[in-house]
Amino acid sequence: MLTADELESRREEINAGGDLGRLYERLLQRAGPVLERMPPVPDTKALLTANGGVCPEDGTRLEFNPWSPRDHRCPRCERQFSGARHDAAWAHYQHLWLAERAAHLATLGVLGERDNAARRAEQLLQAYRSYSEFPNRDNVLGPSRLFFSTYLESIWLGNYLTAAILLREAGRLGEDTAEIVASIADESAALIGEFDEGLSNRQTWHNAALASVAVWFEDEELATRVIEGPSGIVAHLLHGFGADGMWFEGDNYHLFALRGQLLAMRWAQQAGVSMLADPRLSERVAAALRAPALTALPDFTFPARKDSRFGVSLAQPMYLELWEVGLARLRETEDTADELWDWLGRLYLSPAPPAQTFDSYLQEAGEAAPLHPRTRADLSWWPLLEMLPSVPEQTPAWSPGSTFLEGQGLAVLRRGNRYVSLECGPLGGGHGHADRLNLLVHAEGEYWLPDFGTGSYVARDLFWYRSTLAHNAPRLGGESQPTGDAVCDNFEHSGEWAWTRGHFGELTRSIVAGPSYILDVVELAGADDRLLELPLHLSGAVEVQSLGRWEPDDVPDEFVRQVERLGHEPAPVVLRACGEAGVSLGVHLVADGDLLRAIGPGAPGSSEPRSFLIRRARGQNLRFVTVLEPSRGQPLIGAVRVIDSAIEVETMAGVDRHLATVEGWEVRTPSGVVRLRGGRQQPRAFQPLVQLDRPVPTRGIAVQIGDPPELNGTTDGFDPSEPLQLDHDDQYRRSEDPYAGPEEFSAQAYVNWNDDGLYLAVQVFKADVHPRDPSTPPLQLDNEPDEIHADGIQVYVRLPGQETMSGWLIVPSTVNGELIVRPVSNCMNEGARVSGSWQPTGQGYTVTAAIVPAGWTPPGPEEEVGFDLLVNQTVPGRMRRAGQLVWSGGGGWVWLRGDRQDPGRLGILEVR
Repeated sequence: MLTADELESRREEINAGGDLGRLYERLLQRAGPVLERMPPVPDTKALLTANGGVCPEDGTRLEFNPWSPRDHRCPRCERQFSGARHDAAWAHYQHLWLAERAAHLATLGVLGERDNAARRAEQLLQAYRSYSEFPNRDNVLGPSRLFFSTYLESIWLGNYLTAAILLREAGRLGEDTAEIVASIADESAALIGEFDEGLSNRQTWHNAALASVAVWFEDEELATRVIEGPSGIVAHLLHGFGADGMWFEGDNYHLFALRGQLLAMRWAQQAGVSMLADPRLSERVAAALRAPALTALPDFTFPARKDSRFGVSLAQPMYLELWEVGLARLRETEDTADELWDWLGRLYLSPAPPAQTFDSYLQEAGEAAPLHPRTRADLSWWPLLEMLPSVPEQTPAWSPGSTFLEGQGLAVLRRGNRYVSLECGPLGGGHGHADRLNLLVHAEGEYWLPDFGTGSYVARDLFWYRSTLAHNAPRLGGESQPTGDAVCDNFEHSGEWAWTRGHFGELTRSIVAGPSYILDVVELAGADDRLLELPLHLSGAVEVQSLGRWEPDDVPDEFVRQVERLGHEPAPVVLRACGEAGVSLGVHLVADGDLLRAIGPGAPGSSEPRSFLIRRARGQNLRFVTVLEPSRGQPLIGAVRVIDSAIEVETMAGVDRHLATVEGWEVRTPSGVVRLRGGRQQPRAFQPLVQLDRPVPTRGIAVQIGDPPELNGTTDGFDPSEPLQLDHDDQYRRSEDPYAGPEEFSAQAYVNWNDDGLYLAVQVFKADVHPRDPSTPPLQLDNEPDEIHADGIQVYVRLPGQETMSGWLIVPSTVNGELIVRPVSNCMNEGARVSGSWQPTGQGYTVTAAIVPAGWTPPGPEEEVGFDLLVNQTVPGRMRRAGQLVWSGGGGWVWLRGDRQDPGRLGILEVR
């Protein structure tokens, strides 16, 4: 990643000693085992499965040991496990680790002029001469030969080419090795370039990989496209990272995308484009470096918002070097972000986090937990190439205080070591959770109301961690929040007080943080009786200090058990959560309704269940009032009362009287009146005059018939006069291979109806038919239904006047022409019925089914029914489906779609 001249200059700085010299020596020490012997190179492709790489006893992720390809240890029970799926999970990290080691060794070889390191780096490059023999199939998210997702291929290729280019610049790359590298770079770039993910955290890594290819081949056209294209490096910097600096998918993916972005920008510089010369781009980089510091919890972990790992420290070396590299680059710009050097110094002084395994950082794999805080000598090969030789002196102090991140809609109220946040703003794309108006509280060293983020994407508990009930967020009607964005209406901090208010649909939440307590008010407006619930995931040992007895109750949820309701007099309920070293949190609950306690999953990665509370009430214009008092000594709050529209908090200093006003919030305290406003003008959503990509609904006809058809796996009894055709390229959602044409895979369907329901016949034309054996053990690939990976269909119906569609996954069974029918998740299927059968034909198979959707009534004249039909394609030699035909069209990719279909894409059936 450096030119020959830059390498020579860097070599002189390292030889001068100091931090760079110490980092070089540490990297040399870490390289010792790889210099002593060649590590094992996987001969298999990595696969993502639910039971590969995890302990079969308790689900703990098995340790990654780069020297043990066949035996894999569980860190919890300490047992060893083996098997093909564990080996394939090991290969995932081993391929990445080897490419990272190649870059590591090449850096040592060219900067330290060490022949043994350069030779081993070259051997690692040569080890992938059989790259093209790895199968590009059974992927989860984009084409890849070595992995199951394109972004992993991009991370791997970036490190691989870093090693090759460093060796080439130093004159240490042999011709035969260069030929191997060129072949791999060309083929891998074709895969990566084919799968453009638009504005995505993964695309930052695709851009970095493609930019490295452009540098390797000195391809100016490719470099221009990667830098300036619609989903290129500049676009991601300006639009992926908001004006507040935070990546739109939240803290976890911010850090991942920022690393990819900084690497991509370095490759762009190698290609001759210095982006930081543009003040707009340098300001955005500075904002991106500030954002994690603004949202960090007092213990220097990042809040596990959206799909994040829980409890991850920002003092991980992978994150430390983001500031080292980013701040070093900003030194020559107007916005140097010098206050972040103080922030970085505090991270270095924080307790050493355990070594963890990350796709983009495996340097500490297999190492013991560090005993002391990390230093600049604990970083990777990348900072050795870029970080400043020494930390600048006399930089400004870092003092974030309360802040509002506009793009995230995240309000953070800080006071001393107390951190309170309210989650408003956009959902956050596919990694967003049903957690609008979620409340976090961290105070006195305890994370009292945490967000647990997400664990494994292939474990069943993913659905729990993404649900509203797993958060400290309100929900209505006993269901997780619908997809949508919340809005922050107010945010202001003034002296000892700060407040914020947000709304999500009919729900409003106000948080007022004073000198010693936090007031939380959740309100539901509306004339209808509604069920309002507010989970509270309190940490520590929780005691109920009010009189009452727990009685059995119920909360319908597959992850919730041992539900009990507190029977008590209609008066405020007082709880106390006790943490460590005498720290406690007083919780005063004021409202009508019930208090429940239940058991649910604990933090991701923990096998221990966890108790949590739920406030529950049914009615009109409901309000939950909660006062939280974190303390290390005697509690100050004596009582909390709600009198009409006012809330009184009685403390040892007197009574604080809270009242919502037209402009905001008012607090009358014994020492004076505090008025909080901070009203925020909401930006109007941009609506173009002409929407060129507005989907035009596909239309078809459902023909009325008298007697029901035979439903015997043939079209006997069906009226075939209005067929629905699925035989075009723009109706095909592909995986690795494009649509082969209607001769290889197509379908024709007939939809009939009478007073009793709909009748569907689907003739599928394909060479090989793969029905599903109901007795087959679960595939354990991911959280999706196994039936999507067999030949079969997906059907969606939305009747006139309905907002929600019904949906089914219908698959031919190996048993007597029967059908396997599974309702599609998140569809309205209560009371619906599906029956029928199937038969193989000489050209494929035919499915016939009677469908009675939920709420079925015969449609009236000229009424229209929302409808869609998807046909899944399986082919020999694959674990996962190859693609699917979609009647409503749309094309694109089949990955991550499961059995779901966007209701906005449904076609229309005219009823005749």
